[in-house]
Amino acid sequence: MITDECINCDVCEPECPNDAIYMGAEIYEIDPHKCTECVGHFDEPQCVQVCPVACIPTNPEHVEMRETLWQKFERLTAEKQSAQGGAAADSVPPPGAASTS
Repeated sequence: MITDECINCDVCEPECPNDAIYMGAEIYEIDPHKCTECVGHFDEPQCVQVCPVACIPTNPEHVEMRETLWQKFERLTAEKQSAQGGAAADSVPPPGAASTS
């Protein structure tokens, strides 16, 4: 979620590895169906790291466990690979996940 303190500085949108951030009617918005809080990509949400006005808190309506975010990352990655006509890339399991190898 991006609050109305957003100054439309444009630094968050290109940092999102899932293309979850987009320009809304007045300020940037986050699509919760695409946002993984950067799980699978980075240790911390990149939009939060780069925001100069700290206007990207956790959305209380979309609090998700790390495992749920990881599953969303896997789904989005598979969809992206499928759309590109390629095989899914090997992914690294989240910290604490049981290894099957």
